[in-house]
Amino acid sequence: MEWLIGLLLACFGAFAAVIFFGAPYLPTLLPQIKAAFDLLELKPGQTILELGCGDGKVLIAAAQAGYQAVGIELNPLLVVAAWFRTRQYKGAIRVHWGNYWRMSWPEADGVFVFLLDSYMAKLDARMQGYKKPLASVTFRIPNRNVDAEKNGVFLYIYR
Repeated sequence: MEWLIGLLLACFGAFAAVIFFGAPYLPTLLPQIKAAFDLLELKPGQTILELGCGDGKVLIAAAQAGYQAVGIELNPLLVVAAWFRTRQYKGAIRVHWGNYWRMSWPEADGVFVFLLDSYMAKLDARMQGYKKPLASVTFRIPNRNVDAEKNGVFLYIYR
């Protein structure tokens, strides 16, 4: 019984700790994924980077749309889930375990995020040097004009 309590506490800790770095796990809805892809205007073969890829749902949709996809996730349980769910798309999807604030980002043609409001200014600062379009679900970047919006997804173009 003690091992079960330990396992439950470890699972809770894995999901709760990520709140200090970005956002809790919330599945992205398919209309939001489609809106993000429409706004980013990626072409087949181009790469999308998802910061906080959760269980891999967006990565799978990207591969099905003909894109390459790279996901970065901090929660080790979700990394395993994303790897398991995306394994049939080996050539199109890569999942990295890590803190995207502390690592270099791979080259991509667009970025997808579903963060919390309190991290959007920090994301904006990081995107200033990355210079790729950003699709953000629900949350806006403070003091920055939205370049386009669709179904609660905001597009920001960095030049």
